Amino acid sequence: MLSILSGYDDVFGPLRILRYITLRTLFAAGTAALIGFIIGPWLIAHLRRLKFGQNYDDDRTGDLANRFDKKNTPTMGGLLIFACVIGSSILWAAPNIWVGVALFVYTALTAVGFRDDYLKVVRKNRNGISSGAKIFWQTVITLVALTALLLHPASSVKIRELWVPFVKHPVIASMPIAALVIFVYLWIVGFSNAINLTDGLDGLAIGCTITVALTYGIMAYAAGNAKIADYLLISFVNGTGELAVVCGALVGAGIAFLWYNSHPAELFMGDTGSLALGGLLGIIAFMVQQPLTLVIVGGVFVWEAASVVIQVGFFKLTRRREGQGRRFFLMAPIHHHFQKRGWPETKVVLRFWILSLIFALAGLGTLKIR
Repeated sequence: MLSILSGYDDVFGPLRILRYITLRTLFAAGTAALIGFIIGPWLIAHLRRLKFGQNYDDDRTGDLANRFDKKNTPTMGGLLIFACVIGSSILWAAPNIWVGVALFVYTALTAVGFRDDYLKVVRKNRNGISSGAKIFWQTVITLVALTALLLHPASSVKIRELWVPFVKHPVIASMPIAALVIFVYLWIVGFSNAINLTDGLDGLAIGCTITVALTYGIMAYAAGNAKIADYLLISFVNGTGELAVVCGALVGAGIAFLWYNSHPAELFMGDTGSLALGGLLGIIAFMVQQPLTLVIVGGVFVWEAASVVIQVGFFKLTRRREGQGRRFFLMAPIHHHFQKRGWPETKVVLRFWILSLIFALAGLGTLKIR
């Protein structure tokens, strides 16, 4: 919104700096962090008064819940991230189709996640939203987002291109709409669930999210700049540079949330945060023509989700063959495996952050290696 003021630089010269995406990205990060630091204590106190604490009364966390005494820590902290990202993005990002779709997906999935958390925490329904209802709403959100992108002249052609790492031209110049819907849906749902699985230790999920958001901010800026895109031999997508501002807001929001989510956590993001963050990163990856690169950049999330798939698959396979199921890991997701091996929570988190940084650097490397 403030980018509009750059048109009045003839009245006040310094307003011309609002034309630069890099500066507005930094301002967005700072604004989002400031919003988080201001409203964070109020939100935590409010959630505590309402007794919106995380429910660990199930078998998935077992003795680890008691060990780390997290039962009474308030959840729905995704509301804090949401307020920071939306407020800062509206303030600093120039409105266009890419920004509008990104914020729509983020807002809609935040609403779905909030409903899920509300049922679990307030109504004491341990299952939250039914799987069918969650799939229905995620499908509707995907269809609305893609319909907007396919109908808008600035995005209708580009969104159907499929680019892969290490290749300097689109593998598919125009994806069939049905294939595009399935692909985007799997990415939004897959990374939403992956971040949800990662969100099991204080600071783990949000720390890795910051790394991924920072990386995709760089990719969005590169994709939206014709000269940089031509030099790197990547797809130039006019207008996606503004998504760097959204990613900057997400980085700032993540830093503010990490302040309260670091060990011992004062606030959990819950499904309100994890579902929405995964969807936001997934749709941004598609819009900047780097969907498969997200598998590399978000390697920690992929690793966490894969560990659950391996655990379940191995258990079912051994039960069918041997009559008694065995576990591949001591516990899944894999961060709990390392806890079971005696690693302190902070060591697990810090080492996973290091891995996330390595994956991010590897993802950035794909921009040059073509």
